[in-house]
Amino acid sequence: MLILNRKADEAIKIGDDIEIKVLSIEGNQVRLGIDAPSNVEIHRKEIYIAIQEENEAAASVSDDLMNLLKNNQNS
Repeated sequence: MLILNRKADEAIKIGDDIEIKVLSIEGNQVRLGIDAPSNVEIHRKEIYIAIQEENEAAASVSDDLMNLLKNNQNS
């Protein structure tokens, strides 16, 4: 893990097309601005995890449904 110190109005670059800028620091909260291409998905980590869990659950249901359909066709 790379650890960087940044002050308000300072930024970091990720590759050529992503910039993360510290907009403000108030107490223990940091406001970040992220400039990235529109094809790059950006989520808070807790939202990203929830999306992954929902995708895994949906895939599991799809697998179960496919197995059920295959079993019905073989009967």
